[in-house]
Amino acid sequence: MYQSCRSWPVKAAVLLVTGACLLAPVASVAQQLYRDSNNSIDSIVALVDEDVILRSELDLAVAGIVDRVRASGESMPPMHLLEGQVLERLIIRELQIQRAAQTGIRISDADIDQALVTLAQQNGMTVQQMRQVIEGDGEDFSEFRQNIGEELMTERLRQRIVNGMEPITDTEVDILLASEDLGGGEYNISHIMVSLPDGSTPTQVAEAKAKADDIYNRLVEGLDFASAAISYSDGQEALEGGMVGWRDLNSVPAFFADAVRPLSPPEFTQPIRSPAGFHILKVNDFREQRQVVIEEYNARHIMVEIDAVMTPRLAMDTITEIKRKLDDGEDFAELAKEYSDDTSTANIGGDMGWFQPQAYGERVYQTLVALRPGQTSEPFQTTSGWHIIEMMDTREMDRTEEAIRAEARDKIMRRKAEQEIEKVLRQFRDEAFVEIRLPGSSSGSG
Repeated sequence: MYQSCRSWPVKAAVLLVTGACLLAPVASVAQQLYRDSNNSIDSIVALVDEDVILRSELDLAVAGIVDRVRASGESMPPMHLLEGQVLERLIIRELQIQRAAQTGIRISDADIDQALVTLAQQNGMTVQQMRQVIEGDGEDFSEFRQNIGEELMTERLRQRIVNGMEPITDTEVDILLASEDLGGGEYNISHIMVSLPDGSTPTQVAEAKAKADDIYNRLVEGLDFASAAISYSDGQEALEGGMVGWRDLNSVPAFFADAVRPLSPPEFTQPIRSPAGFHILKVNDFREQRQVVIEEYNARHIMVEIDAVMTPRLAMDTITEIKRKLDDGEDFAELAKEYSDDTSTANIGGDMGWFQPQAYGERVYQTLVALRPGQTSEPFQTTSGWHIIEMMDTREMDRTEEAIRAEARDKIMRRKAEQEIEKVLRQFRDEAFVEIRLPGSSSGSG
């Protein structure tokens, strides 16, 4: 169950534009531990193909997880297990950055600037105020920007993986809509995974099964599930205590749904075999399917399109000047008619009408949800150009048949995307040269 983004310490804190995941702000314990670690000579803890992971990077990441575990009240796993888990996550992240660069993914300064604006807005501050907070906690802002760029690279790589998948067919949607689980409620699920490499041998399968059985027996004897996930799980959500969150049974693989359906909170499954490995699932909570309504938005916007003449920098300067005019009290509709390159809305003052969430893409949606009626966004960038949006109003509408089918299609896509990304990340790891240099660990290449 791949999660596109999870909590990282402040060094990598960033709003992932597609994932819409605001990562954790500065944590005092993490910062202190990081500063303490820097009093010693830095060393290499892992070689990852063309790059290295330093002891200081690992210490900072571990300290951030320690803060989160303490804040949640969960049991702290043994430090050597926690270090191993965090290092594995850093390895996967580094491999994604390398693969993104190798496949031509580039992040511009404008992309990073926009991510900074969005991150600051979601924290209720300006970019300058956010910079003061970061530097006040001892962080280098240029490093902060670099980490934002790297996170955006990995997000675009994952999006490219998803875009390469086969489209969802109407038949798949029909099958889902006919499913007995359509109104079957939602489950809050946690997950432990013992992974298997592609083409695993019988010996590897037996070893993985033995490890999964051992974890299961420890759970039966009373080991906290979250602590077990942090200590032993190979899943992407391991360092969050295995927490997957609320899912209906249509949005998880069929063999997971079959195992979860008969459970009541806080029961967990025996180890389940899949092509990826062995899994243990826990039901934390259950809720009946709620009446679903669609929140629609009414907004208007101004777009400055990027083309051969209007460069990204010039477009950003132009939209910034338009925002200044709006702040000075000039009329939005008149400015849209004069400046907007969106031919479908410019002549009507930029009015986009009523539309459903994400009708204009994730970036527009994430901007809208941060606004209240009457508020105007800061300039932001999409693949079409630079935009300013004014939220006019919202309303709730009863779900239509078209919306039901759209949600069913989205559920299938999310499920397949998780499986495909998880598969590709395992391939990256299996194919990479990785040498781990943690004391007491077995080193070797992938």
